[in-house]
Amino acid sequence: MTFHNNKGFTLIELMITVALIGILAAIALPAYQDYVTRARRADAKNIILSVQLAQEKWRANNSSYTDSMTNLGYPGDSDQTSPDGYYKATVTNTSGTTYTITAVPQGSQAANDTECASFIINQDGTQSVTGTASANPSVCWAK
Repeated sequence: MTFHNNKGFTLIELMITVALIGILAAIALPAYQDYVTRARRADAKNIILSVQLAQEKWRANNSSYTDSMTNLGYPGDSDQTSPDGYYKATVTNTSGTTYTITAVPQGSQAANDTECASFIINQDGTQSVTGTASANPSVCWAK
């Protein structure tokens, strides 16, 4: 009687491996996408901080805040794109003593981040957001 020492995988072993990889991917991919979405929020905070610092510099040298992005050192008076391009910032000046900076998500960030859609801050440092977390903006503004 001769026994053959076959080496390799059976079809069942291969199917089990493919199933395990599929299960792991189904768990890992959404978690990764959520992480990326939350990490990109730093881009909104970056552009807001930049515009906020420029506003305070402008106010120190002038008698009021401005709604002109050109006055703040940015090219043109339209929305300014954040460093990584995931948000666009605008500044509104309701009077010479107040301003509001809003960072609105762009592209895939707008589609993926419904929890913390737009980031908003005013001259007093009051932080708010639009989206499903609008009742608790600290969730979005936290590190």
